[in-house]
Amino acid sequence: MDRCIVLVDAGYLLGAAASLLAGEPSRSRITVDHSALIQGLRERAESDTQQPLLRIYWFDGAPDRVPQPEHRRLRVMPRVTVRLGALTRSDGRWAQKGVDAAMHAELTELARNRACSDVVLVTGDGDLLPGMMAAKEHGVAVHLWAVQAADGDYNQSEDLVAEADERRVLDRTWITKAVRAKELTGVCAPPPAPRPEIAAILSAPLPESALAASAERTAEEPRHPAAAAAPNGAEERVPAPKGVPTPKDLAALRAPGTQPAQHPATATLRWSSDKGWVDRPTAEPPEAASMPTLAQLTTAEQRWADREEDITTVGGDPFEVGQVFARRWVERLGEQSQLQKLSGMYPRVPHRIDGELLRYAARFGLLAHKDDQIDERDRYAIRAGFWREIDVRTGVERSTVGE
Repeated sequence: MDRCIVLVDAGYLLGAAASLLAGEPSRSRITVDHSALIQGLRERAESDTQQPLLRIYWFDGAPDRVPQPEHRRLRVMPRVTVRLGALTRSDGRWAQKGVDAAMHAELTELARNRACSDVVLVTGDGDLLPGMMAAKEHGVAVHLWAVQAADGDYNQSEDLVAEADERRVLDRTWITKAVRAKELTGVCAPPPAPRPEIAAILSAPLPESALAASAERTAEEPRHPAAAAAPNGAEERVPAPKGVPTPKDLAALRAPGTQPAQHPATATLRWSSDKGWVDRPTAEPPEAASMPTLAQLTTAEQRWADREEDITTVGGDPFEVGQVFARRWVERLGEQSQLQKLSGMYPRVPHRIDGELLRYAARFGLLAHKDDQIDERDRYAIRAGFWREIDVRTGVERSTVGE
């Protein structure tokens, strides 16, 4: 068939681009316009091979093979197919598993079925040499593309270079049409400071209903919940956790040699906007229980449109994810009095809406893949984005810490 196919090893392409533009092969050092990159690959392939493009195969790694936001955007682009291998972390470094094997299998299968006359390989790994040789034996012309090396030397296997029918180099000028280096304030930049909106949530007082319940419970307790009786009868105190207790804090409350902390049966540690142990009744307050979820407000047509927007325009930043969710909820809310009620509950997101918000955020690869939980800072960023959008819609100005 007189047409061309492009097989891209994303790890090689973007890693080499990062080395060229940022001085190190870390993809976190660059930003990529994937639409412009795909368009550039298509135009270059059709120009070099003088054949129309059939398809671009994008091979990349992902934790647990779960598509990340960039993969979800890529796979809905015309003439693009995404193939994912595993991404594993060893000795502090990420490594792809199964990507080379998938490229080899695709290359040999396309050549065997005579799906194209020309194939473009954007890779540097010598493991693809057998696949390249098999493709040539089936009459396919193999074009090997390299990314300009930062030091001017080869960044590809010499065996691949020797076996290719045609070679091209994607130089700095071509790369910078779609890729640019991120600006850094210093070589050893400090970790980013918390967003003021997140700090505001952490410092904000709980709603009056929660404070009243907490005060009532405290009055009934003979001593601090963090205190535990020692075997000899003396009272041994464990420091109370500050802010939101972590699993480590909870372990301290139940350390060997101490009795379990005596919290009321209704007290629970909620991993949400609440801070510390709060009294959670068996049923939500009427004003919270009556609030509709986004799913209840969304039609089938809107659900389809939401998925399209998530894939094509929502980048996956936790703060942005919270804003998008809140915007949809507000725009579809018929009774605006509900919006005012919700605003009065700040910083506490009603449990039903909060759970739906975090499930929505999980679509954007924000889960920590080992325990299927969202990182604590990301969770607060998601809720900060949610409240920011609510405040914009209600015209509320809240003071933020650090401004």
